[in-house]
Amino acid sequence: MLAFLFPGQGAQSEGFLHRLGAHAAIRATLEEASDVLGVDVLTLDTRAALESTVAVQTSLLTAGVAMQRALAAQGLEPDLSAGLSVGAYAAAVSCGAIAFADALRMVHQRAELMEAAYPRGYGLAAIAGLTEHQIEQLADAQAREAHQRVYVGNVNAPRQIVVAGSDTALDTFNERALAAGARKATRLAVSVPSHCELLAAAADALTDYARSIPLRAPSSVYVGNRGARALHTADAVRDDLATNMRYTVRWFDALTVMIEMGAKVFVEAPPGQVLTDIVREQYPDVTALAAATLPFERLAPTVQRRIESAR
Repeated sequence: MLAFLFPGQGAQSEGFLHRLGAHAAIRATLEEASDVLGVDVLTLDTRAALESTVAVQTSLLTAGVAMQRALAAQGLEPDLSAGLSVGAYAAAVSCGAIAFADALRMVHQRAELMEAAYPRGYGLAAIAGLTEHQIEQLADAQAREAHQRVYVGNVNAPRQIVVAGSDTALDTFNERALAAGARKATRLAVSVPSHCELLAAAADALTDYARSIPLRAPSSVYVGNRGARALHTADAVRDDLATNMRYTVRWFDALTVMIEMGAKVFVEAPPGQVLTDIVREQYPDVTALAAATLPFERLAPTVQRRIESAR
C-alpha cells in the first residue's frame, strides 16, 4: 500500500515552491492557488515572505497538493494520506475529502487566526532523546518553579517531542531538557505556539468558520492528527482539521496505524524530509522517500519500482 505524508510548518525553506518542477499538474496547482489567494504563490517562498505564518501554511498546502496531483497523473494514487499539523489539509485534499480551493481558504483563515492570537514572542522547540513522560515531568517542574509553562505539541517519535510556549519559557525549557539528558533541544522555524490550549480560542473560531466549508467522506484512508485514527466521515475530517491547532499531534501513533493497515511505501511531500527520517528510523523494513530529494522525473518511477518490489 502507498501512503502520502505531508509535512507541517517548520519544513519550509527559501525557494521551495520554485523547486517543485515543471510537471503540468504542478504548474496548474500553482496557478489555481494564485487565483484563489489573489497573489502569485511563487512570491510566498522568499525569505521575507516566509516570516508570515499565512505564507508558510498556504505554501506548504500548495506544495503538497502539487506533488499529490503530479503523482496521480502518473497513476500513483495513495491508499492512505496523513499530514502533520497544517499538512493535514493536503492529506484531506489527497483523499478527496475537501477541494483544494476550499482547503486554501480554510488554511488562510487558520493561519490568520493563529498569527493574530500570537503575533510575536511564541513558538516551538524540538526535544530529542527524552520520552513524552519525561518531557511532561520537566514541564510541570518548570511551571512550579519558574512559573513558565510549556506544552507537549507533537509526539513525532517515542523520543522526539515538540513543545510549545513563549520564547522565554522555551529557552528555559531547552536548557532544562539538555541538563536532563536530551540529545538535542532546538527552536523550530515556527512563530506560533501550535497544538496546545493557548490556541483554544483560535480553534473555536476556525470551527465556526469550517461549518461553511463543504467536505465529503474520504475516498481513500485519511488518518487524523488528534486521535491518530482513520476517519471515515466528512464531519470527522472537518473536526480534525479545525481543531488540530489546539491538541497534541500524535504523529507516531498515526504512523503506526498506517503501518498496521499495511502501508509499505511512504512518500513525503516537498519540502519535508523529517517525516521520512522518522519512518526510516522507526520502521526500517518499509520504504520511505522524500519527494524533495528527487527531481520529479525520477520520483514517479522510483515510487513505482518500490511499490512493485514491496508486493
